[in-house]
Amino acid sequence: MNLPMLGAIDAPLMLENIPALQEEVRALAAERDAVILAHNYQLPEIQDVAHFVGDSLGLSRQAAKAEAELIVFCGVHFMAETASVLCPEKRVLIPDLDAGCSLADSITAEQLRAWKAAHPGAIVVMYVNTSAEVKAETDYCCTSANAAAVVEHIFCEHGEDAEILFGPDMFLGAYVEKTLGRRLHVWDGECHVHAGIRPDDISAVRAAHPGADFLIHPECGCSTSVMEYVAASDIDAEGVHMLSTGGMLDYARDRKAGTAVVATEIGMLHPLRQAAPQVDFIAANEAAHCRFMKMITLPKLRDALRDRVYEVKVPPAIAERARVPIERMVAIG
Repeated sequence: MNLPMLGAIDAPLMLENIPALQEEVRALAAERDAVILAHNYQLPEIQDVAHFVGDSLGLSRQAAKAEAELIVFCGVHFMAETASVLCPEKRVLIPDLDAGCSLADSITAEQLRAWKAAHPGAIVVMYVNTSAEVKAETDYCCTSANAAAVVEHIFCEHGEDAEILFGPDMFLGAYVEKTLGRRLHVWDGECHVHAGIRPDDISAVRAAHPGADFLIHPECGCSTSVMEYVAASDIDAEGVHMLSTGGMLDYARDRKAGTAVVATEIGMLHPLRQAAPQVDFIAANEAAHCRFMKMITLPKLRDALRDRVYEVKVPPAIAERARVPIERMVAIG
């Protein structure tokens, strides 16, 4: 797997500079008729200046209905590609073109074509964390929020004997299999950050925080073991929630107190604590840090807006084919 190279590290921002930079970004966004979309894993100061913050599905929906002339995507490259596919008439910028994704890099269009050739007639479901070229070879996209619903929809539409190729995340694939009780062909890919959250992390945090709820992202390397703990009654099922990042925010908005262990990238702690400051949110693994998500900084965002640079544009022929599975994903919800 070839991971994107991490660019030069910016000098740390002084705390007193952050509000001034945020005001400059807001003023430039208004001047440029730009909407700023930020993923939940972005730096807190980026999330706080964005017009919309959310998970992949929520941001895809915001991109699809954006009325602004310019979309600035604070996330990783495949997300900006998705916005370009959904909004071909708009300019889509990403503040750092090198902000890649280890999961998206785990499968190429050529590899997917070979996999399809080995399973003629199979229906392809690809996690949205893939390149536009991979999406162009796909029948349905999904996110962690709707992966099980998408696969269930396919069985309902195409029959119980439908053969499904699911990728590229093997942990999300295993979660869908366990949820639906159905076998899929699952690609052997992973997000290096989520894969690093292991069953031992859950065991340690369970011991340190007995009685805490668990918010588990299905991409995590601990997801299937947590489901097994629940099945064996080692963990109370009522306290375990397998959720997308958007689902985690819904959980937070409904909570009045308590402790919750969060198994996903640590950037998620910021919006959770904002949504429910009375709840003690604890990282399952403090090292679950995506360096690619953190490549977007306020100075880079300011520069992209000011100079209208770092455009992501998917070629029309690829975009036309990639739009079909994305729109199916958005329609299923």
